[in-house]
Amino acid sequence: MGRNFKFNYAFVFYDVNEKRVNRVFKVCKKYLSHFQKSVFRGEITPSNLILLKKDLNKVIDQSEDFICIIKLINNNVYGEEILGVNQNDTGEDLII
Repeated sequence: MGRNFKFNYAFVFYDVNEKRVNRVFKVCKKYLSHFQKSVFRGEITPSNLILLKKDLNKVIDQSEDFICIIKLINNNVYGEEILGVNQNDTGEDLII
């Protein structure tokens, strides 16, 4: 018996053929925030998550391209640590 979670935060990582990179980027940008090169993340409704996957399946070649979607219940249940050059401030270094 599977659980039916309502995911509302996602990370998307992709490695696709150069011919399709721009189309995949545009689809991801429509639903999530660009984080770094081929990485997107952000809040997303369950219905938009379904649409994101549907749109991505339209532009990729399933036999050649790779897309990983990590789904989370919310943005408070994961830890993030960045090593090296960070062009996007995540707020991890702020102490209140």
